[in-house]
Amino acid sequence: MNDPAVGWLMKSADPSVRYLTMIEVLGYRRDSDEVEAVQRSVLQGPKVRALLSGQLQDGGFGVHPYQKWTGAHWRLVSLAELAIPKGNPQAARAAVQVLGWLASTDHKEGIKTIRGLTRRCASQEGNALGACSYIGLGRDPRVEALASSLATWQWPDGGWNCDKKPYAHHSSFNESLATLWGLALYQDVTGDREAARAIDRASEFFLSHHLFRSHRTGEVIKSEFLELHYPLYWHYDILQALRVLSLTGKLGDPRAKEALDLVESKRREDGLWHSEGSYWRSLMKGPAIGARTPATGSEVVDWGRSGASEMITLNALRVLNAAGRLR
Repeated sequence: MNDPAVGWLMKSADPSVRYLTMIEVLGYRRDSDEVEAVQRSVLQGPKVRALLSGQLQDGGFGVHPYQKWTGAHWRLVSLAELAIPKGNPQAARAAVQVLGWLASTDHKEGIKTIRGLTRRCASQEGNALGACSYIGLGRDPRVEALASSLATWQWPDGGWNCDKKPYAHHSSFNESLATLWGLALYQDVTGDREAARAIDRASEFFLSHHLFRSHRTGEVIKSEFLELHYPLYWHYDILQALRVLSLTGKLGDPRAKEALDLVESKRREDGLWHSEGSYWRSLMKGPAIGARTPATGSEVVDWGRSGASEMITLNALRVLNAAGRLR
């Protein structure tokens, strides 16, 4: 493949980027010598090392698991997206803290059912479900409980929402996308039928909106949905939506075409895709633990606020390749 973006990614200093490019864009066999050599170096990648730095014995990082963006929850999601090897003990310890938080009484007391709809920020459980499934904990009873809860909490239109206003009845794009990602990864490793049904309904929710349009008026729901970001955390954009739909096998639906066209049109003259926004505030400097506690909104990894983005370019190529648009 003589694509300049592929060549650029294969020269990345981050082995996670090279590994994912090899298996999901270039189609290398996972058990090939070349792929296995790169995979062995993933733990030495600069981003993975930064995300694992400062870990305590309890698996956490000296802050609440959900503290943005330095808590164990967010680090674990990023580690899964960077293809950390399954069974990694540090990731497993982080997962223990995250699962303990999600199973805690304080957390569960915040789950409300109003007018028959569970009002839950399901992206929390969804992100945890996906990350835990990826690192090899898909059949852990605590992880199975997350998947079952998400299927139970699903709204009639196929998504999820934490809006406690009694009249709210339409699912949230932000809360539903990470949840669908989590269910897709979980179903992939378990074959769970309840999760498969929830995946079909959630996929239809996004497709019925053509991924970014009002199902009533056809207008763009939010201009930010059309911008490309990384990392998304609990936010939504069309590239991440397409990436998740590729995991559910729904990327070939005609209603995804317009979003695919938009992503393809965003390739710059240099052949790459650039960041068009970010959800992080500042780069954390110094240790994550000890005398200095990072401020909420600080980042562990400098993902890049502007210019060409490795992760956005990688995800664009993954999506276009899955859609049969790369030659």
